[in-house]
Amino acid sequence: MVPTVSWQDGAVVMIDQRRLPGEEIMLECRDHVEVAAAIKDMAIRGAPAIGVAAALGIALGVRRSPAEGAALRPAFEAICETLRVTRPTAVNLFWAIERMRRRFDALQAAGGDVVREGLLEEALAIQREDLAACHRMGDLGAALMPEQARILTHCNAGALATAGYGTALGVIRSAARDGKVLQVFADETRPYLQGARLTAWELMRDGIPTTLIADNMAGHMMATGHVNAIVVGADRIAANGDVANKIGTYSVAVLAKENGIPFYVAAPVSTFDLDTASGAGIPIEERAEDEITHHSGQRLAPIGVGVRNPAFDVTPNRYVTAIICERGVARAPYTESLRALAEAE
Repeated sequence: MVPTVSWQDGAVVMIDQRRLPGEEIMLECRDHVEVAAAIKDMAIRGAPAIGVAAALGIALGVRRSPAEGAALRPAFEAICETLRVTRPTAVNLFWAIERMRRRFDALQAAGGDVVREGLLEEALAIQREDLAACHRMGDLGAALMPEQARILTHCNAGALATAGYGTALGVIRSAARDGKVLQVFADETRPYLQGARLTAWELMRDGIPTTLIADNMAGHMMATGHVNAIVVGADRIAANGDVANKIGTYSVAVLAKENGIPFYVAAPVSTFDLDTASGAGIPIEERAEDEITHHSGQRLAPIGVGVRNPAFDVTPNRYVTAIICERGVARAPYTESLRALAEAE
């Protein structure tokens, strides 16, 4: 796979996901402001990948800052704030910033050079750990997939959304390795088409049989027996097991329940938000109107029409069969099982 995000010669380098699948363009960010813009504009997206990019962005910003001594603290906090305000829903962003802050606190007394090297080491550790977590949850999830699996997935929770391999697509990749995948159905995932542009691209590169469907075909495919498992990712999971994921996930989960199909969520522990009691407390990002009214720069809707563009929705825990993370598989009651996994070593 093309690396989603990496550290190369003093820059944060990422594949520009806005240009896929037509062009594979690498974007070089030379300061933390450029990293923040890449996150906000969705050159990079997916909760774990956003967390990795933010950590690398902080390391980059501090390395380029001329501040020394006591002045390094306010410079560091300003860098963190620039990255913090990019996107509100994916909790991995805030998790990564807090982890980098703890590392900064531990190193600050040692001086600027030690802080700069230590922050880069921490960011690279976050990247390595995320990749390992994806492989582990892929294997755990593969064991849950039926033989001759016909899996539906929504949005892109693949290598492009993580440090590599993927969460939901990691489950699919591991299941395919084990000879269990007969077919994958990828929802287009309107309005930004991450399923059509990114998931289909990833799975086809891996030689995994993939069929693209419009979002409003999912219910029909379930009802007619074409789907026997559903796997999605998550941007935030509340303490009670309510799951925030790309808009349209809730509809898929309700349809799965109606048709007796297991609905699995794959996400690392860094996506757990145990301080938020339920999905009602998860902030939902509203994105620009032109993602709805335009496609490839061409207006599709009449000028002046009202537009709503929530980027995420919340799936209540009663629709979730299990939540797969790198430490195990959580099942209801999620208030207990998620906390047990979060606290496991």
